[in-house]
Amino acid sequence: MQEIEIKLRLQTVAAAKRLLMQNGFSVATPRHLERNLLLDTQPPTLRLAETVLRLRQANGETIVTYKSKGKVEGQHKVREELETGTSDFACTLKIFARLGYAPTFRYDKYRTIFARPRERGFAMLDETPIGPYLELEGPPRWIDRMAKLLGFCESDYVTASYGVLWSEHCTAAGLPMTDFVFPPRRKA
Repeated sequence: MQEIEIKLRLQTVAAAKRLLMQNGFSVATPRHLERNLLLDTQPPTLRLAETVLRLRQANGETIVTYKSKGKVEGQHKVREELETGTSDFACTLKIFARLGYAPTFRYDKYRTIFARPRERGFAMLDETPIGPYLELEGPPRWIDRMAKLLGFCESDYVTASYGVLWSEHCTAAGLPMTDFVFPPRRKA
């Protein structure tokens, strides 16, 4: 399976939802928290090969994902993506540990998935610790058509991963690189 996608920076979640709804999108999967854990060996062989082994918890499911090295074709990020479900997050993590893979980076986001009737692409509204993004995933022509419909142009396309965006944010802000998670809520 191939993943073909772009990200678009957004100003606000509310404005993005309105824009999607006004253009024929409806909620396909309601807002939910995704907890993602990247795994690698020590020293890191996967990161150096620009591949990803991810364990994700979302909507009561655990999903194992492999992603090949990404490439940019035209203005789109393209890479092989293989996913399968597993019933036990902790056990799956132990299996990977026995094979030499340990957690290296955690990133969380709230995601709402939108779709248009009878179309093959998806618009994923992601709320992240560095603000909202819209991921458009599907055939390249669909991505370009939807981006234009939503008021974006190719110069707005972002093909970097959330890990890279977070690293750039930390560097620009003079912060140490940490996990990409929401700060704990303060009790009143």
